[in-house]
Amino acid sequence: MEIKSVIIEKDADEQVIIGHAGFIKTAEDLYEAMANSAPGIKFGIAFVEASGPCLVRSEGNDNELIQKAEKNALKIGAGHTFIIIFKNAYPINVSNAIKMVPEVVNIYCATANDVEVFLANGEKGVAILGIADGSYAKGIEGKEEKEKRRKFLRDIGYKLG
Repeated sequence: MEIKSVIIEKDADEQVIIGHAGFIKTAEDLYEAMANSAPGIKFGIAFVEASGPCLVRSEGNDNELIQKAEKNALKIGAGHTFIIIFKNAYPINVSNAIKMVPEVVNIYCATANDVEVFLANGEKGVAILGIADGSYAKGIEGKEEKEKRRKFLRDIGYKLG
């Protein structure tokens, strides 16, 4: 078995969700979930088929994001994997809708951070072993950091002022 990693290519202002689902209609169902979750959201979706022609299927409402999702999905190559790259929303705005898509069985990450995907290549195909989402912990939050976090959440409208 070969183990390797893939760095997800995306811009700093883009969010990414990587997950596992299983049915040919996944790309279209994920499209509906994304489109109905946040006004003004721009996104690209790619889904790796695990049988038949084993193509990367794609949908979305932004051609550049669709192409990025396709490129990253092809690099990962693991059957039944999907990747959504989006902007103008946060993962918190779309995660529940994605989880409610009937064929979605797992979400590996939903983040704006840099992402590294760890893969195992076996006899039957490629599998995602895990995800590195962001950097190492550098310490424990102190009073000043806690105040900054709380202020940030209020500044972006997620907590009452």
